[in-house]
Amino acid sequence: MEKKLELIETRFNELNKQLADPEVASDPEKFKKLNKERTSIEDTVALYGEYKKILKDIEDTKAMLRHEEDPELSEYINQELESLLKVQSKTKEKLYIMLLPKDPYDEKDIIMEIRGGAGGDEAALFAGEIFRMYCKYAEKNGWKTDIITSNMTGLGGVKEVVFSISGKNVYSRLKYESGVHRVQRVPETESSGRVHTSTVTVAVLVEPEAVDVEINPSDLKIDTYRSSGAGGQHVNKTDSAVRLTHIPTGIVVACQDERSQHQNREKAMRLLRAKILEIEQSKKTNELANERKLQVGSGDRSEKIRTYNFPQSRLTDHRIGFSVHNLELVMEGELDAIIDALTLDSQKKALAVEN
Repeated sequence: MEKKLELIETRFNELNKQLADPEVASDPEKFKKLNKERTSIEDTVALYGEYKKILKDIEDTKAMLRHEEDPELSEYINQELESLLKVQSKTKEKLYIMLLPKDPYDEKDIIMEIRGGAGGDEAALFAGEIFRMYCKYAEKNGWKTDIITSNMTGLGGVKEVVFSISGKNVYSRLKYESGVHRVQRVPETESSGRVHTSTVTVAVLVEPEAVDVEINPSDLKIDTYRSSGAGGQHVNKTDSAVRLTHIPTGIVVACQDERSQHQNREKAMRLLRAKILEIEQSKKTNELANERKLQVGSGDRSEKIRTYNFPQSRLTDHRIGFSVHNLELVMEGELDAIIDALTLDSQKKALAVEN
């Protein structure tokens, strides 16, 4: 580990020198590229600096202990040493995690699909609340949301909503949200006070750039039709809705929320590219799991990942056995505690495999 960190530190110092060079500063493209590389390793170098200081403090403390004859002072120094060794162990683990291979999609934007599952109107209502929860979380992080296609119910629920979230490190924070979200609560229409269980499915797709997923126009079947449902005067008057069928994979996507056929086609293409990339991602994940004999969550929408228990104000993530007891705040977009716990668990598993 130390050898890798020394190389990273050396590279960081080289980059600082290059960025201070007037010739580099006069080349915006080169400056931007080098600065991005520097930023990507800055935190690792800073933590490595702390780690080296801790190692020096440990050696100094051991030296003091060897020469100390007073029993009381020796006990105090021993306690200091134990404390430093604990800090060293935690810092070393953080450094190992920083050296793990990065997920190439972590900085990408996403397309999220939310659908009401078992439970009828109650499932649709909860799907609407889950949609609002993610929108609130996006807002707290300064991310942008954009609905691609939706099918709302008259009661404010959601049969299906597909929307994009764009911003800094969106996928790295939300990639663990795919799966079945189960809700347990008393519906407003339940007169006997009986707790009902309903489900919502969530899928998180990486939104690729057009160059990341090439689609041959000859592989597409394009249908246009009249929009249906709420949408204004254009509904059922123009063929603005678009349905795309990708013949090689059989994937079908449709979009009708926008007023123009061009806009609907553009959004449908975004969704299609994301679904094609999802298939490729799934293949790679399975190959990696088989190669390393690694037990991983499938990220599949059929996997029950979480329960929202309203009577007890408790959210439980079943993959890591993690619970919080502030469900009201969670539904307002306070998701960091859950996401941090999932991220840490994933990092520790990856660390165990690397070692």
